[in-house]
Amino acid sequence: MLTVQNIDVFYSDLQVLWDVSFHVREGEILVLIGANGAGKSTVIRTISSLLKPRKGSIRFGEVQLDRLAPHQIIEHGIVHVPEGRRLFSEMSVEENLFMGSLCRRAKAQRPESVAHVYRLFPRLLERRKQMAGTLSGGEQQMLAIGRGLMGLPRLMMFDEPSLGLAPLLVQEILSMIGRVNEEGVTVLLVEQNVTQTLRMCHRAYALENGRVVLEGTGDALLKNDHVREAYLGL
Repeated sequence: MLTVQNIDVFYSDLQVLWDVSFHVREGEILVLIGANGAGKSTVIRTISSLLKPRKGSIRFGEVQLDRLAPHQIIEHGIVHVPEGRRLFSEMSVEENLFMGSLCRRAKAQRPESVAHVYRLFPRLLERRKQMAGTLSGGEQQMLAIGRGLMGLPRLMMFDEPSLGLAPLLVQEILSMIGRVNEEGVTVLLVEQNVTQTLRMCHRAYALENGRVVLEGTGDALLKNDHVREAYLGL
């Protein structure tokens, strides 16, 4: 479905990814794990075309994404739920949801999509006229996910969705992402809650210092000695 092949990525003259390759299969949850600064968010930003690789390629089916502008990416069914949620705080819940359906193919199905989001997240229906900036952290993350679903994604990319949330809410948000996947959306997840995400995913890659160092099923990486020492403190 998605193939990232041998990409090098820079911020100005500073290289942050070296020869990174991985693939995402249709229907799965794929997780990227790694410490702060390992390059995980940079990978997501590069797939979204917010950054351009200096070497390598990114393909989504037959489409070469690294040749597209960021606003063209969503037209192909790829949605990025960014770190920190990035909501429009002075707009209502419903207005934020509508902002997720501005691309041509999603706009035509806006009534059906917003009804679907409210079925998934009844709390958003209760607060649909409330300003997004007044929601709790967990509710804001629900809204960020709902806004992403409004774009009719085939592939949904989540960058640190549990950041800043209480432990009980972390499990709730990860369960929501699992439900999104069960409804047929492929998921690429960047997350520092390594144990929980490896338990829920199909496959995972570990990044260290901008390079892929390990790959395998979630279960296999949970049992890997390096992962247990480096990420789980065991």
